[in-house]
Amino acid sequence: MPLLGSVRQKGLSEKSGMNIKELNIKQLIAMIDPDIYQNLKRAVELGKWNNGTALSKEQKALCMQAIIAYDIKHKPEHERVGYVAKPGGSCGTLDLRDDSEPRPVKLPGQ
Repeated sequence: MPLLGSVRQKGLSEKSGMNIKELNIKQLIAMIDPDIYQNLKRAVELGKWNNGTALSKEQKALCMQAIIAYDIKHKPEHERVGYVAKPGGSCGTLDLRDDSEPRPVKLPGQ
């Protein structure tokens, strides 16, 4: 289901006195609940809405923006979509700039 359709189901409609077009992105993101968030993620992953309708390129981009904005607001950094751990985490330090001495690569079975 498209994002605005989900928001309309949450009680925002022309009947409630607020026009969808008057919303800014912050207001729209604030209205996303965990169910809508999961529907957006599923739609982006599959390339279609729950009803089988394909996402347009614009819808996919907007959904991805909403997912990222929701993650920033509601999740710690390591749980966000697209998170990549920094080198040198719990496995020690890794200095990618250290090219003073070549090191051989050991393949399994050698």
